[in-house]
Amino acid sequence: MSTKMTTSELRGYQQICGDNGLMMVVACDQRGGMRKVLADTPEAQANIDEAALGVVKAGIVRHLANKASCVLLDAVCAVPKVVDEAVLARDTGLLIGLDASGWDTDANGYRISKLVPGVDARRVRELGGTGAKLMVYLRPDRPDANEVNIQIIRECIADFAREDVLLVVEILTYQLDDETDADYAKVFPDLIVDCARISLELGSKVLKLPYPGTAEACRRITELCNGVPWAVLSAGVAHETFIEQVKIAMDHGASGVIAGRALWKDCISLDAKTHETRLEQIASDRLRQIQKVLDEHAVRG
Repeated sequence: MSTKMTTSELRGYQQICGDNGLMMVVACDQRGGMRKVLADTPEAQANIDEAALGVVKAGIVRHLANKASCVLLDAVCAVPKVVDEAVLARDTGLLIGLDASGWDTDANGYRISKLVPGVDARRVRELGGTGAKLMVYLRPDRPDANEVNIQIIRECIADFAREDVLLVVEILTYQLDDETDADYAKVFPDLIVDCARISLELGSKVLKLPYPGTAEACRRITELCNGVPWAVLSAGVAHETFIEQVKIAMDHGASGVIAGRALWKDCISLDAKTHETRLEQIASDRLRQIQKVLDEHAVRG
């Protein structure tokens, strides 16, 4: 299956990239994960409704993401709010997340990805999206774990191809219940490389992947991609750790960054003033540091 972007998809890709030709996307499509950052207890987290999350996300857009080339948001509590209320800057791209919060589990304990009902390629266009992001879980070393999730990828790629809308495919993997930390760490680089391979075989045209653990694994992903751009995600690691991962990934062929928690996890707050101050000062400085690394790898031509 072809992984070459159409003219429409390429135009969308250009719009989620900065002047340096690289992706710098601020991810804030999380719901459950964001509630855990905002409140300490399950009870307090449950009290943060979608409207409150929408206010927090609008603040991230206004005080952080508008300084990037693109923002990744959900259609549950963030979009169309940030468009309709003119929070999102006119020259900041908008990726809309298709995945629902959390996952289901099958009889074998494997994760089954979930999508937000009613958010397809046509709806993404209606919401003003530059494109969309699909996230699914894979365990490439366990073929029986992936059948449903691979079908999700296949169907989403087909839907977005019909509508000629850009789709970024994000693949995460996960530790099995009977797997030790050491065993999982040992296989992790190969798992991420194989996640990229499966996605490309299904026709993915832009990838979002975890840092695969080593420079060699980054090189292997770039080689597999053969011109298909891939962005590294932050997975909530500390900013200092993520900066080093970004440098390695970019040195070995990555095409940018789609980062969330590493930028804002210790900056967001239900208190408006704290929220604004930390995003403008701490998170924005982190963004500038990442942008500096990207500028050093600017696409020429």
